[in-house]
Amino acid sequence: MGMAATPRKDLLALRELLETGKLAPVIDKTYPLGETARAIRHLMNEHARGKVVITAG
Repeated sequence: MGMAATPRKDLLALRELLETGKLAPVIDKTYPLGETARAIRHLMNEHARGKVVITAG
């Protein structure tokens, strides 16, 4: 697996959109680290409408 290289100017434009509130991430659901398997099942079976976040707490 590789990582895509995003041009710096694109990242700066994205940052500006986030900081000004013109763009906001959509979080479908959060899970604690201990429920990672459940989070993956949610992604695979429930068709998340946004990001699924794993928290350290």
